[in-house]
Amino acid sequence: MANDKFFTFHNGVKIPDIGFGTWQIPNEEAYAAVTTALENGYTHIDTALAYQNEENVGKAIKDFTISREKIFITSKLPAQIKGYDVTLEAFEETISNLGVDYLDLYLIHAPWPWDEIGKDCTEGNIESWKAMEKLYRDGKIRAIGVSNFSEKDIQALLDNCGIVPMANQIPFYIGRDQASLLEFCKKHNIVVEAYSPLATGQILNNPDIKELAAKYEVTPAQLCIRYCLEHGTLPLPKSTNEERIIENSQLEFTISPEDVQTLDAFEDIRVK
Repeated sequence: MANDKFFTFHNGVKIPDIGFGTWQIPNEEAYAAVTTALENGYTHIDTALAYQNEENVGKAIKDFTISREKIFITSKLPAQIKGYDVTLEAFEETISNLGVDYLDLYLIHAPWPWDEIGKDCTEGNIESWKAMEKLYRDGKIRAIGVSNFSEKDIQALLDNCGIVPMANQIPFYIGRDQASLLEFCKKHNIVVEAYSPLATGQILNNPDIKELAAKYEVTPAQLCIRYCLEHGTLPLPKSTNEERIIENSQLEFTISPEDVQTLDAFEDIRVK
């Protein structure tokens, strides 16, 4: 089951090793999708204020039979929000939307606004991180981290703040293994979460991946998700289809080192 195994952050907090991602799931569909995930063993749910579905994600969790303490909830500070006070305000909006008293993990969604990718927001990120450190010390968040941060972006926090990020959530999939960033995060005991482990579905029809999946008697999606785990990253697959939601958590196999090397050699094969 998806909740049998864990990663452990450097502060000792455990996070289930597969998360249910809710990116691109509209609010009106989020209740059913999250409920289905919970019914099928997921206890790690990932959302964000920017996804505009926190309300129904939270309602599904509240209405389910498992207690809040047994479900790991991640949300994110919107990428365009940079600064101390605005971060505290955005956090309050998120926990109000979700209907919870605390978060298990809170991330800075990106180092720059999505409409200004690459913009230098170092000072703003530092101020936002300091606000998150306060929330963490106040017990309102069990772990704090970042998303889409490069080595340089993380280093700025290490140089100017007191708490090393516990997680960095990045796009990670066959053909985009981000080896240098992964090594940097491992060096600093930062758990790497792999979002879009299926490259938003664009690699599932690749004939080489299909052939290798057949060798292991699994689906291409299962092979792709397992690949993330083989690299010590935490995958966040997303689906609204119950069969695929179940399938995505059934990963009781391993990929041989030789086949991992073969997959490592893939170039980014997404449709451009």
